[in-house]
Amino acid sequence: MNKTVAEPIIKKIDDNVNGLDQFGTSMTNAGGKAKKILLDFPTVYIHNWKDSDDYEVYVGESNDIIKRTKQHYDAAIDSRNWQHELIENKAVLYIIGHEHFNKSMTLDIENRLMHYIMSVDKVKHVCNLRDNPQTSYYPVEELDDIFRKIWNQLRKDNKELFPSEAEIKDSAIYKASPLHKLTKEQGKARDLIIEKVREAMKNNEKNQLIFVEGEAGTGKTVLNSSTFYELYCQAEESGNRIDDSDDLDENYVKRGIRCSLIVNHDEQLTVYEQIADKLGLTEKYGEVVCKPTRFINLHTPDDPIDVAFVDEAHLLLTQGKQSYRGNNQLQDIIDRARVTVVMFDENQILTTEQYWEAKSLEKYRNMAKKANNYIVLDEQLRMRADKATNDWIDSFTKQGVLKKIPKPAGGYSIRIFDDPWLMDDEITKRAESADTSLSRLIATYDWDYSSKRRPDEHIGKYYWSVCIKNNKKDWEKPWNRELALKFNKVEKKETKKLSWAEQKKTVGEVGSTFTIQGFDLNYAGVILGPSVKYRNGRIIYDPSASHNDKATRYRTLSDGTKQKFGESLVKHEVRVLMTRGVNGMYIYACDDELREALMKAAM
Repeated sequence: MNKTVAEPIIKKIDDNVNGLDQFGTSMTNAGGKAKKILLDFPTVYIHNWKDSDDYEVYVGESNDIIKRTKQHYDAAIDSRNWQHELIENKAVLYIIGHEHFNKSMTLDIENRLMHYIMSVDKVKHVCNLRDNPQTSYYPVEELDDIFRKIWNQLRKDNKELFPSEAEIKDSAIYKASPLHKLTKEQGKARDLIIEKVREAMKNNEKNQLIFVEGEAGTGKTVLNSSTFYELYCQAEESGNRIDDSDDLDENYVKRGIRCSLIVNHDEQLTVYEQIADKLGLTEKYGEVVCKPTRFINLHTPDDPIDVAFVDEAHLLLTQGKQSYRGNNQLQDIIDRARVTVVMFDENQILTTEQYWEAKSLEKYRNMAKKANNYIVLDEQLRMRADKATNDWIDSFTKQGVLKKIPKPAGGYSIRIFDDPWLMDDEITKRAESADTSLSRLIATYDWDYSSKRRPDEHIGKYYWSVCIKNNKKDWEKPWNRELALKFNKVEKKETKKLSWAEQKKTVGEVGSTFTIQGFDLNYAGVILGPSVKYRNGRIIYDPSASHNDKATRYRTLSDGTKQKFGESLVKHEVRVLMTRGVNGMYIYACDDELREALMKAAM
């Protein structure tokens, strides 16, 4: 039987000299356990103040809270940084203690508070420079319980600054945050990348490629954002450099490190921009997050930046289009950086513009392997699924084989529906629960949609919708972004910084790969449209039934021939959809034979 963890002791005071003096006096006079825990033990503290309607926050830990806070006040007099804001604004200070706090525990509590608070919509800026995660210590097994009790107490005082843990963990910022404690696999990869960057800076090298490969849910995004932020933190700690060698490029020494985080996905771009803003990177360094075409237009091979981090590199263009006049965005980025770090998943390539010829892709893999810069991530971190469940999804999406559906295990379940209304109801129920509110319907691109035009005429309630003919009653829901067209000013402001899945009203829509790729859901209700069939005991991917012309049109290859890759790209589309759910996946298939086969496989 687990031993009950004691409650933390939290004091809220006015964040000024008088408030601190009153706190010290009251604790000394009171004596007893509270005095010992707050004045003699290590503590964690949270400075916070309002800037207009939003919060600014600094989280710290100390072995002497009185002395440490006075140092902040003294520094505020002459500084123009966050400490100065304590004088200018009516700030609040939370002092947090626990009978089992030690140095390692307080560092981990500090880190997690930073991680959570940065994910809060009402928080404009977290003023800390960096985190400092710990590994094993006594009593690390109590960390989760102690933190939960701390957060719940803070939440009772201020629900705006401290929303529910479920709300925090469902936010896109939390999931992409550089403040995650990395796994051993991720930590090893980050150390290798940073060491390679140091070598490139020291030796004045250019056009180095680090190729990180991993399937959906293996932690590529967190590794990317963590390494990106860590380089900036290390540079600031060593005078805006990441190498203390004397033999460095003169321009680099003068200007300091320059890194860019690049992603060719509008939803993910918004998330990264918010992270950069909240951590103060945009204010200090300017535009550090951008899309690939903008990066290519901003920089030149004659003046390369130090490190270009490319998330979702499989979304880079490998041929020109209206906004991009080049032939290969990856090569153009490599030409404009000393080191380029790419996160790549070949099974998430979705359009002909992103298609890689095997010879070309292997060239870049070999380029990285030759320099010992090739990294593979294979630990599944998103889906709480066992090996049998992952194997079932792999067989369906890679081999076209429909195996018997495994029983629920590891907190993950697969359910098959023979009625779209029933699946819709179940996803809606999940979305109404606080613990699984990030549950949505998503579908293959088998129904018309365009963000740039309206149909001359349409059937049903919406311009663009997913419509399923059913024996009982036709089922229909609008495609992603349709409901937003009728939002009022308040609703537009509330949803401006939220990804599609985070917006509450999108439970009334159907998402596609273009809004859900790179994001998690609690439960994913996957609608397999007419492009996914079952014939002669096999899963068939039929591009002729798809409405995604970017996946089904011809692609001109390097030898001048034109080919179609629709079957592979539709298969990739289904894999993206089937790997979104953290806790489970619900499936409805429009194809009668596939639906029947799935129902039998679930028995």
